[in-house]
Amino acid sequence: MKKKLSYRDKLLELAYIYNVKEIQEYTKNRKHLTTGQIELILKKNKIIIPKDFKTSFFKENFTKPISKLKSSVAEYKEEKIKDKNRLIRRIENYKYDTSRKVNHGFNNLWKGIGIIGFNFLNVFPKLGSTVSKFFGNLFTDVFNSIYNQQIDPRSARNVIIGFFLVVGISTAVVVGVNSYKNFDFSKKTLETKKPEVKIKKENKKPEVKTKKETKKPEVKTKKETKKPEVKTKKETKKPELKVKRNNVAEVILPDLNLRTETVIQLFKDVDYDLRKVRSEKLVKPIYFTQFPRDLNGLQNVQLKKETFIKIVLPLIVAENEKILDDREKLKILIEKKFTSDLEKQWLRQKLLEYKVKRGDLNQLMFRMDMIPVSIALAQAAKESGWGTSRFALEGNAIFGQWTWDGQGIAPLDRDSNKNHKILKFPILRASVKAYKNNLNTHKSYSKFREKRKQLRDKEKKITGLALTSTLKNYAQTGSEYTKILNQIITQNRLSDFERVKLVNSVKQVELNS
Repeated sequence: MKKKLSYRDKLLELAYIYNVKEIQEYTKNRKHLTTGQIELILKKNKIIIPKDFKTSFFKENFTKPISKLKSSVAEYKEEKIKDKNRLIRRIENYKYDTSRKVNHGFNNLWKGIGIIGFNFLNVFPKLGSTVSKFFGNLFTDVFNSIYNQQIDPRSARNVIIGFFLVVGISTAVVVGVNSYKNFDFSKKTLETKKPEVKIKKENKKPEVKTKKETKKPEVKTKKETKKPEVKTKKETKKPELKVKRNNVAEVILPDLNLRTETVIQLFKDVDYDLRKVRSEKLVKPIYFTQFPRDLNGLQNVQLKKETFIKIVLPLIVAENEKILDDREKLKILIEKKFTSDLEKQWLRQKLLEYKVKRGDLNQLMFRMDMIPVSIALAQAAKESGWGTSRFALEGNAIFGQWTWDGQGIAPLDRDSNKNHKILKFPILRASVKAYKNNLNTHKSYSKFREKRKQLRDKEKKITGLALTSTLKNYAQTGSEYTKILNQIITQNRLSDFERVKLVNSVKQVELNS
């Protein structure tokens, strides 16, 4: 019999097996028989009903409803917890918006009082000239009258009283008119700026958060390469990757100290070929967490470089695609009049990540942009010695970023009066993320960002060779450093990877060690 049938269906199937015509006629005429009716007809025809039918009936009608009820109760609890968290976030946002509006209102009130005070002070020069003319004419007339003996005491008293009345009334009128002209009675609307936000950092999925350090441009340390140690002990069993050929796979390799031989074999198994990547502009999402420690042991220099590019290229492309996705989302939010709580939270996080002050979304858009793949590959090759330097092997430091207070590796040839270290990362992708954040936020690379924006405004391609001249501050050698980058890009045809994207369809491949 078929699996997962209801108790009634099993009874019907039993009736067909024993060719019970009464039930068959009912079903042909599309008349519905209840479970009890079918049981009575079967018993009347002396057909024994198996016991397991009834046990499954009990499961269908009692066990499953109880389990569904339990799951629905659990879902209800989760929804209540989510509602509670949403309410807490709304209360916090309401407090923040209320305090901002109150502060803005006090500022407007203070400005209004200041305007009235300045207008009142502006009255004094005009009032002084009016009073001086009036008194001059008055005293001239009084003295002329006294001289001519034509003055009347009662008239003089009325003149003095009238003088003071005129002065007081004219002062009040002038002050009122000036205040009315200069004061704007229209209601000033509060600007709904996207609030500057202090955000908790996201718990991102596989990415490891590291403290980002900006690299000081003054000093440049030499690369230190570590030669692989020859092991005389027997090697442990090599990790094998079970991969179907030509399948698109996302491989995230943990710290298993893979040998270069294993890595090259993996690339063959998944058909990862740079010639194919150059022509199709697609790369498979294979993410290494570290370089093989015996990479420097390869005698073939070209094979060593290709292996390095195959390891680093997917990491760079993945970070670029993430930045471009964030950029498109930011464009949509800038055009929206109202944003949800989750959208506000996302904006706060990005403002903090790109070190943008005062909630300036235009500045955030200016900084949130991709780094050309050819530049990233060239700098990674230069700073890590094509993945063979001590910093790259021991600390996953591909781009040689400096630190003074974070976890790092001290250079062997460091001067005694200096205490900098090379920033250390738990995985390679964290180093790529920190490098891109460095170029997009540090003041030393403002020219890089300005030229990149000019290319984007003119709808030109953002390429590495067009931007290398803006990276003089990355190393102490300045212009010489940019020439080396251009040479690496040209000789290794790294410009071919500028438009490379990740393969869309992804299948997970497990690593068996």
